Amino acid sequence: MGEPINPEAWLWYHRVVGGGRCPIVDTWWQTETGSHLLTTLPGIHVMKPGLAGVPFFGADLAVVDDRGKPVKDGVQGKLVIRKPWPSMLRTIYGDAERYRKQYWSEVPGVYFTGDGAKRDKDGYFRVIGRIDDVLNVSGHRLGTAEVESALVTHPAVAEAAVVGRPDDLKGQAVVAFVTLKAGQKAGNDLVTALREQVSKEIGPIAKPDQIRFAEALPKTRSGKIMRRLLKEIAAGGTVKGDVTTLEDLNVIASLQSSSSEEG
Repeated sequence: MGEPINPEAWLWYHRVVGGGRCPIVDTWWQTETGSHLLTTLPGIHVMKPGLAGVPFFGADLAVVDDRGKPVKDGVQGKLVIRKPWPSMLRTIYGDAERYRKQYWSEVPGVYFTGDGAKRDKDGYFRVIGRIDDVLNVSGHRLGTAEVESALVTHPAVAEAAVVGRPDDLKGQAVVAFVTLKAGQKAGNDLVTALREQVSKEIGPIAKPDQIRFAEALPKTRSGKIMRRLLKEIAAGGTVKGDVTTLEDLNVIASLQSSSSEEG
């Protein structure tokens, strides 16, 4: 919930955990929305791997461009909520101006979620991830979730997280943190294979500039990957941000150590 699930993981979960017969209820929501606003309901909606689903009863969501105009189906844009909903946040305690600026100023007249998304011809939404997780590589916009999905289609990969690193030539370089399945070994051949996998799935521009293998990725206690910390490691190897919600501090220590060794 709240974070993109790649189709490969969806299919594995459906096949292995659910025995091919149990529905997977993928939802999208935020702490700020107070309840899920996109979902597939078992027995009502057709399940689509990797798509969060359709708007919940009474919720009015859209994918728009920078001017607030709805984009065509299949085109990535900004995920917004066009009408109030029962569980919405109403302010930020003691700072109403920050509330207005944070949520209602990016796209005039609507609530901006901060996420990018696409909508298919059947009205199903695919949440790409945070807008600030969209990389600008040599003038091309790449969603980190798309690169991650391409990486995990390789049979050796268990999990992947992609972040951007400042680059003087390209604007941003693509850095991928990858954990491998049991029995798989890291090496130059695998790095080459993973880069080619991304090129095949998305295009040459999306090839990771650096692939770093890790035993585990930093996650919150609810299981969300803390890409903010990975950005700091990719940029300089030192984590300075808040880590109070991190599940295992040893993961960060291990990643910082490997960063120092590579440097």
